[in-house]
Amino acid sequence: MRPRIYISGPVTGTEDYRERFAEAEKCLKKRGYAVINPVRVNAQLPKETSYRQYMDMSLLMLSMAEAVCMLKGWMESKGARLEHEFAGATGRKIIYEKGEE
Repeated sequence: MRPRIYISGPVTGTEDYRERFAEAEKCLKKRGYAVINPVRVNAQLPKETSYRQYMDMSLLMLSMAEAVCMLKGWMESKGARLEHEFAGATGRKIIYEKGEE
């Protein structure tokens, strides 16, 4: 079974997040991961979904993964910092997009 990896990075306040997450998904699949892309999943939620509800859903998806990939700029994102903290606290492997460690 392929290891599952969750993608984390800045979304709020960025315009190209869909493209960045899609590119990361493509690269991670080539590396043999089963990818959980929260941008793709959360896009299916109703417009009325609150930020808190998006984060609850995101942490649930992250809990399904063995690893997380932190995209560039994650340290400037409140949500990505929370996901990073959750991943560390729950023993998930954390990998960083090149230049982000």
